[in-house]
Amino acid sequence: MASNNRRSAEQPPMTDAALDAKVLVISVAAEMAGMHPQTLRQYDRLGLVQPARTAGGGRRYSLRDVAQLREIQRLSQEDGVNLAGIKRIMQLEHQVTALRVHITELMSHVDTLEMERAELEAAVGPFNGVTRRTVTQETALVVWRPPH
Repeated sequence: MASNNRRSAEQPPMTDAALDAKVLVISVAAEMAGMHPQTLRQYDRLGLVQPARTAGGGRRYSLRDVAQLREIQRLSQEDGVNLAGIKRIMQLEHQVTALRVHITELMSHVDTLEMERAELEAAVGPFNGVTRRTVTQETALVVWRPPH
């Protein structure tokens, strides 16, 4: 057992590409997830797991899909969440992930703007003491009517 732990510690972490590679046939994915293949077919129909399809229509699962299947099983069996609830939870988790990525991008943009501001201050001096004034422009509408 110690040799197994040592071997696991020596292996590099799996890349996203390796986790997302759709290479597992349904029987292998079902066995890894501890489910019946028919359950995986049902989850595919419900949109809970999205396997890739071969030219012949066979399903191919990734290691990430297997982890997702295990999470579905945990939510269902341990937490008593129904499949509709699980689907909604998964949608919200995807939304949160997308928002976190967006926040990271925005923070990077803010950092870039802060650096540009600092460079400008270094070149032209600090902006302290500069009076800011809001300029408004009034517009008027003139209607001209020719005499009859």
